[in-house]
Amino acid sequence: MSLKLLSANHGAALAATLAARANRTGRGFCSGVYPITPSTECMEYLCLQEIEKGRVVKVESEHSAMGVCIGAAAAGARTFTATSSNGLAYMAENCIAAAFMRLPVVLAVANRTLGPPWNIWADHGDSLLLRDQGLIQFYCADNQELFDTVLCAFRLAEDASVMMPAMVCMDGFILSHTVAQTDIPEQAQVDSFLPLTAVPHRLGDMPHTLGQIEVPHQTEVHRHQHHAAILGATRVYAGIQDEFEQIFGRRLTDAVVAYRAEDAETLIVSMGTIGATAERVVDLLRAQGQKVGSLRVRMFRPLPVEEIRECFAGKQRIAVIDRDISLGFGGVLWGEVRSLADPGAVVQSYMAGLGGGDVRPEHIVRMLADLLPRKLARRPTMMEAV
Repeated sequence: MSLKLLSANHGAALAATLAARANRTGRGFCSGVYPITPSTECMEYLCLQEIEKGRVVKVESEHSAMGVCIGAAAAGARTFTATSSNGLAYMAENCIAAAFMRLPVVLAVANRTLGPPWNIWADHGDSLLLRDQGLIQFYCADNQELFDTVLCAFRLAEDASVMMPAMVCMDGFILSHTVAQTDIPEQAQVDSFLPLTAVPHRLGDMPHTLGQIEVPHQTEVHRHQHHAAILGATRVYAGIQDEFEQIFGRRLTDAVVAYRAEDAETLIVSMGTIGATAERVVDLLRAQGQKVGSLRVRMFRPLPVEEIRECFAGKQRIAVIDRDISLGFGGVLWGEVRSLADPGAVVQSYMAGLGGGDVRPEHIVRMLADLLPRKLARRPTMMEAV
C-alpha cells in the first residue's frame, strides 16, 4: 500500500489501470475514450498509463467510446470508460446496448448538469437518465471511496451471477477535481482481488450472435433474468466487501451509510457528497440536543430496499435531499424511498444543488426547520428546495 495525492478523476483512472493489469494473463483490457468536462482528466490520466496487454482507443464521440467497450467486452476483455452530462446522454444508446447484452463494462461518471443552457457543474440528472436500463449505479462521497468502488465495480460487474455494466458516479468538480490522500494497493493485491475476466457469452470459436432480434416472449424472459441478476447484486456486493477487507485491510463502504441514525427521530437522506455535509449537520444539531441522523444511499441500483426500510423504522420525520429533479414530479431519490418509511411518517422532498449550487450546512439546517413542524409531506416547488 502507498498513499498518493490524487484527484477523484485520477483515482478512477488509476483503479482502472490496476484492474487492467490484473487481466494481463487473460484477454487483456480495452477502453474507448472521448473527452468532456469534468471527466476529461480521468481519460487523460488513463492514456498516460502503461498497460501490458491492452489499449486505450481515442475515438470521435462518446457513443463510439462505449461502442469500443462493447466490442472489447464481447470479445472477453476487461473494459472501462468515463464521461459526463451530455456525453453520457450521447452514449446512452450504447450504454443500454451494453446492459441488455449483459456486458460488464465499468463506467466512471463525473456528474454534471445536462444542457442547454450549458452548465459544467454537478447534478445527478445525467446518470439518473439510465436508472431503469439495467446498469448498477454507485454514488461516492470521497476520493478513497471512489477509488475502492471502481475496483469493486469490476469484480461486481464481472461476477457470473451479475454480468452487467456498473456505473461509478462522483459529483463533478466537487469530487472529480478535489485532491486528497488516497491509499493505493500493490498490483499483487489487485491481482488477488480480481479474477481474470470471463464473459461466458463472449464471441469466439463457437459462432453465435449478440443483440439479435427477439419475439416478445424472449424479451420477457431476458428482462426477468436481468432483473433477478441486478437484485442479486446486493448479496454479491456483501461477499465482495468481505474479500476486499481481507485483501486490502479496510472495509468497502456499505451500500447505505447510516450516521448516528439508530436513535434518531429525524433523518436526512442523500446521495454523493451532500452526505458528508449532512453528517456535519448531524453533529452540529446533536450538540444542541436534537436527535438527528443521516443516511447516505451509496448504491442506487439495485436500490437496497431492506437496508433503507430498516434505517427508516421508527423515524417520523425524513428529509430527502436530491441533487436532481424529475420534472413534473420532484426529487428522484425521494420518489424511490418515500414508500419505505413507517405509515404516517413525513417524508419530505428537498431539491438542492441543482446545476452545481452549493449545499451548505446552513441550507440543510433550514430544510430541517421546515420539516419539523410538518404534519404532512407535500411536493416542493423549486423555490422551496433551499
